[in-house]
Amino acid sequence: MTAVLNVSVAQRHAPARTATAPRAAAWWQGLQAWATDWLLAWVVPLLLLALWSVCSHYEWIALQVLPSPLQVWATLVDLTRSGELLDNLQISAVRVLYGFGIGASVGLALGVGLGLSRSFNAYVFPLFKAISQVPVIGWLPLLMLLVGIDEALKFLLIAKAALVPVAVNTCQGIQGVANAHVEVAKVFRFTRWQLLSKVVFPAATAQIWNGLRYGFTHAWLALVVVELLASSEGIGFMIVYGRQLFQLDIVLAAVVVVGVLGYLIDKVLGAVESHLLRWRKPGL
Repeated sequence: MTAVLNVSVAQRHAPARTATAPRAAAWWQGLQAWATDWLLAWVVPLLLLALWSVCSHYEWIALQVLPSPLQVWATLVDLTRSGELLDNLQISAVRVLYGFGIGASVGLALGVGLGLSRSFNAYVFPLFKAISQVPVIGWLPLLMLLVGIDEALKFLLIAKAALVPVAVNTCQGIQGVANAHVEVAKVFRFTRWQLLSKVVFPAATAQIWNGLRYGFTHAWLALVVVELLASSEGIGFMIVYGRQLFQLDIVLAAVVVVGVLGYLIDKVLGAVESHLLRWRKPGL
């Protein structure tokens, strides 16, 4: 009797161990894949850093002006300790958030209108397409005459950079909703609002978020361009300031900060996208 009970208990717990083992193996394989990708991602940057370090020690290669990585790092530390870097980053952050907020809001509204209304699309899309082909810097002279060179100029240019990808992706996401989903909603006699809130917008969420992600990336790039050309503050101005003083260590330190922050922002937005759209099946 005792043997039978022992066998019964063993059989009862066997599925738990069997189910746990694949999960642990899958977790370990995922960790290994992540570590491999992470290590491979550092190969090219480390090689370029080594090449930069070697070239900076030979004046005939560096043209006598290229600072070493250690010098750039020391400058970056000094700028951080003095508060100059953080002050300029705060100013740039306010600009990009305001500009992106304006551009994303208008872009979402415009994209929804273009995606839902054929008449609105027929009237507005050709003009929108033509305006979107003009780069941000092309609007700078006109807007300088209209609004001056204060913060309004920077907000408008950053907003324009964010507006285009947000509007285009929102429009494409709405127009890409499968007709079968719409037909099913009609069978269930969904109202217009129910159709939009329960079918169209959820189906277009991935594309809309993709537009917001690219819109913020474009806004960040436009911020640097605007501050390079028409600003006396901000991370972009630090690049101009270093060039004027012929201090390339400041220029490169600011460039490194812009690149690292842009990369981190994109990674954060990607993580938020994965969390918001975790209901999607892999590969869809």
